[in-house]
This record gives sequence, structure tokens and C-alpha cells, in this order.
Amino acid sequence: MLSNKFLFYTIKITAMLFWEIIYFPAWWYTAGLLRLLSTLREFLANRQKELAFLVWVKNIFVPMYGEYDWEGRLISFVVRLVQIIARGAVLLIWLLIALAVLLSWLFLPPAVLWQTFYQLSYFITFN
Repeated sequence: MLSNKFLFYTIKITAMLFWEIIYFPAWWYTAGLLRLLSTLREFLANRQKELAFLVWVKNIFVPMYGEYDWEGRLISFVVRLVQIIARGAVLLIWLLIALAVLLSWLFLPPAVLWQTFYQLSYFITFN
């Protein structure tokens, strides 16, 4: 009785493991990639909200502290322009990091396979 259950569950677990290994590349480039893209989009949206980049862009011509004379408008414009450039540079860095993660996601499985076969061929030729 015990050996029948052991054999049954061994076959079932082996079949499930085989299916997961076969299904992994399809998941990696379909559902996994969509999940990663969604996460990266949310990540960049949160960084934009933290930096309030669009708020600064929207209010670039609005005078700060209610100073409506030409000196106040000029100073407000310059200050906001500097803020927009600095915050835009930080946002660009976050975008480059997100693109690096995306490219890593896309090229990691082929790189692992290539390195595996390369190492195996090196091992086989010298042994």
C-alpha cells in the first residue's frame, strides 16, 4: 500500500516538475514579461509622483508666492526651469534603470543557456 502511493506521487511530482521546466520559457516571455512591464510602469509612475515632475511642468509659468510683477515671474520661471531640468534628469536615470531591468529580463535566459552550453563544451573537450 505504501509503495503504491509512493510510486503514484513520485510519478505525479516528476510529471509536474517536467511540465514546469517545459512551460517556464513560455511563461517568462508572456505572463512574466507582462507582469514585469506592469511593475515597471507602476514603478516609474511612483517615481514621477515622488518627484512631482508633471506638477512642476504644469506650473512653469505660474508665479511663486503670488509675486505677479515681472521680477517675480522671471525668478519663478528660472527656479522652476532649474527644478524641471534636475527632476527630469533624476527621472531619466530611473527610466534607464527600468530599461536595464527590462533588458536583463529579456536576455537573461539566453545568456544562461549560452553559458551553460559553453561551460559544458569546455568540460567535454578537456575530459
